[in-house]
Amino acid sequence: MKKTELKEFLDNLYHKYHKKQSSKDPIWTLHKFKNERDIEIAGLIISSYAYGRVDQINQFTHRFFEAISWNPYEFTINYSEIKDKKRLKGLYYRFNDEKDLSNLILGIQKAVIKYGSLKNLFLQLYNTDEVNITIPLQFFSQSITNNKIYYLLPDISKHSTAKRLNMYMRWMVRKDDIDLGIWSDKISASKLIMPVDTHVYKIAQKLKLVKRKSCDIKFAIELTEKLKEFDANDPVKYDFALCHLGIDGREL
Repeated sequence: MKKTELKEFLDNLYHKYHKKQSSKDPIWTLHKFKNERDIEIAGLIISSYAYGRVDQINQFTHRFFEAISWNPYEFTINYSEIKDKKRLKGLYYRFNDEKDLSNLILGIQKAVIKYGSLKNLFLQLYNTDEVNITIPLQFFSQSITNNKIYYLLPDISKHSTAKRLNMYMRWMVRKDDIDLGIWSDKISASKLIMPVDTHVYKIAQKLKLVKRKSCDIKFAIELTEKLKEFDANDPVKYDFALCHLGIDGREL
């Protein structure tokens, strides 16, 4: 496929999937929140658990938000392992149990109390001269995990694609009908990295967008750089469409 044909294909795909509620993507749960303090915390929790089947992800996150009365900021800031233990009872998802959820909340709590918000934490680590957000995102994750929940918040230095972390950043930085963009005033969408999952990986290979075979952070960066040829300011805008093309089982 020629470059012009590929751009036309990607742009058509973007516009096709660029419709609110066009899928059961976990981000639609995030759209229920209106306060930025709630959005950034809820977004990190939702994205951290965004592995496996979409319907199961949505079931789990809805159960969690119901348990905390849909007030993630207030719950997180005031969270106590002893006092709130009953509220998290039975809230396990696949490989992660109640203790993992508690540790994630405590990590977020510590960061928000110290910096005022997750956005402020990231900005402490972020330099506008950075080529992309890989390095600050690594330290952002480490600041919250405290060596306890690496499966939920992966260590990028260990060659993970960091799909869920990069998806979280997409939600926070990009602004359109899909992504909320509450950090867009401080971080450029051009610095984002493609969230690469199995679907995006396979489609990128079929379209010959990337030469690298290993599905790791280097693959994600290479794919992002390729997509910049089609939109230098917003290469990650194609993520939602590419991912759901794979989820829908469409043939290229």
